[in-house]
Amino acid sequence: MKLNKIFTWSMIGIIVISAIILVWGFAVGFDYKEDLPVDILLGWGYIILGLAVASVVVVGLAVSAKNNPKSLVKVGIVLAGIVVIALVAWLVAPGNPAVGTDIESTHATLKLTDTILYLTYFAGIVAILSIIAGEIRLAISNKKA
Repeated sequence: MKLNKIFTWSMIGIIVISAIILVWGFAVGFDYKEDLPVDILLGWGYIILGLAVASVVVVGLAVSAKNNPKSLVKVGIVLAGIVVIALVAWLVAPGNPAVGTDIESTHATLKLTDTILYLTYFAGIVAILSIIAGEIRLAISNKKA
């Protein structure tokens, strides 16, 4: 029960801080001091996203290790695969300047942007292929019944 209370109070704290930042942003106006409230809201959003991802990974690993310690090997293999895919996407990304814009960006920023685009394309293709494969598998298993 103690862990449940920690999660509950953490959620309440995050909601209260989010509400305070949001109310403050509306009170001062979102164009206050060169968009400072917008920057703070985006920063807080990144912090919350990071906390969520870290919580899922840490809690997932803890539960997995407790229930089946050998499953950590599978998690390690999957993680290594993700790192390899990200590395390949980064190596393939050209980092060419954007066409039709006057915004100056560094080569590192352009390379990172292209890498993220390639990873998004890959994830989309994998999702579509998974849906198709799942439907085919479902159709085959229903036909046998």
